[in-house]
Amino acid sequence: MSKHRSDPRSAPIPAIAVTTDDRSLFLEAIGAVRRIETDRLDTRAPGPKPEPVQSRRDDARVIEELLRPLPSSLDPDAAEPLRYLKNGLAPRVLLKLGRGQFSVRDELDLHQMTAAVAKNAISLFLAECKSRDFLCVKIIHGKGLRSKHDGPVLKSLTDRLLRQRGDVLAFRSARWNDGGSGAVIVLLKGNR
Repeated sequence: MSKHRSDPRSAPIPAIAVTTDDRSLFLEAIGAVRRIETDRLDTRAPGPKPEPVQSRRDDARVIEELLRPLPSSLDPDAAEPLRYLKNGLAPRVLLKLGRGQFSVRDELDLHQMTAAVAKNAISLFLAECKSRDFLCVKIIHGKGLRSKHDGPVLKSLTDRLLRQRGDVLAFRSARWNDGGSGAVIVLLKGNR
């Protein structure tokens, strides 16, 4: 028995010789013919062209939201990111801070503090972090959404205080998953 069997359906059909008389008789019996390109006939009517109805609705809502004015209680500058780099330092330091490449060792949350209390808390916090050799820290100042017409008070205070300190090498707003524009990552100069 052979290992390879051929399918009888795929075997070529032997050609049968047709005489001229048989051919003429056949053509006379069937009459005039026309060639059909396919043997299937599609009787369905063509469907309607697809319309991106939901995409159009989404686009319209985005435009509507963009044209709607911001609520008066929301300060448009509240989400403004903070960034600072001490003169002489390479810009890649800010890039690394922004990418989260420094390990944050401690954090201070200023929520619910007055400006005077926050100022003192920042000073004490940074002094303690330096003494413990924690050189990358996070200060959560909030976005200032409840500060009304004064703007983000604690955010502005944090920005101003950090820029004045000689031991701050760089800072920038945190990544969105670390607090975004409501927190700042600070890189401190070591004691050595």
